[in-house]
Amino acid sequence: MQHQGDVGRATEAVTSYVRGGKTYRVRSRAVVMACWNMFIPYLVPDLPAAQKEALAFGVKGPLVYTSVAVTNWKAFEKLGVTGVGAPTMYHTGVDLPEAVGLGDLHHPQTPDQPIVLHMTRYPMAPGKPRKEQHRIGRADLLSATFETFERHIRDQLARSLGPGGFDPARDIVAVAVNRWPHGYAYTYNPLYDPLEWVYTSTDDRPCVKARRPFGLIAIANSDAAASPHTDAAMLEAHRAVQEVLQRRAMTLL
Repeated sequence: MQHQGDVGRATEAVTSYVRGGKTYRVRSRAVVMACWNMFIPYLVPDLPAAQKEALAFGVKGPLVYTSVAVTNWKAFEKLGVTGVGAPTMYHTGVDLPEAVGLGDLHHPQTPDQPIVLHMTRYPMAPGKPRKEQHRIGRADLLSATFETFERHIRDQLARSLGPGGFDPARDIVAVAVNRWPHGYAYTYNPLYDPLEWVYTSTDDRPCVKARRPFGLIAIANSDAAASPHTDAAMLEAHRAVQEVLQRRAMTLL
């Protein structure tokens, strides 16, 4: 994506993309980059060096949500728990899902009914710097086979729920592993980042420097808020569109 002419005076932006092996170019009066921050310096090579550095600051955290369908949840009732935390095991724990109904769909009413268990994994390398842990965890997640996941799942559920009568060979009927090597936007953490980044809305935060308008370009994504949540992405999208409209209004004055 490039400006047509000088950035400060350009009235059009040119976006190139490839489809079906052919390159196309689109001209527009504005562009909203609604993709990961780490991509933008490569898509907009004319960005200032300081903004490129800010865009590359965050390293997304890998994340896994695993769903395990079981024939019943009697073991949870017998143990008197709704979940079991296991911070040192392959998954950080296992939980019963929230009891949610929708129309004719009803959540399981009794422990002898089938249910889908929720397990979460955060691949990491304890002792390493946080960003390095994210990169190491991503490599681990990309290389892990489904068989590796299944073996760990069966072992962990047997050890966590076995005292309640759970038998993985008998009770597990299906496993779905949803892995996101680039799972969550980088958030500021007081163990690794300046406290003012964590507890204030200072403009010194990399996410603010990264999302500054560049000519006809506005930036919208959850990375721009240093938050992985959907509401953050929506708010950043609203801000980016407002920047476009405000700039257009100023040119009409």
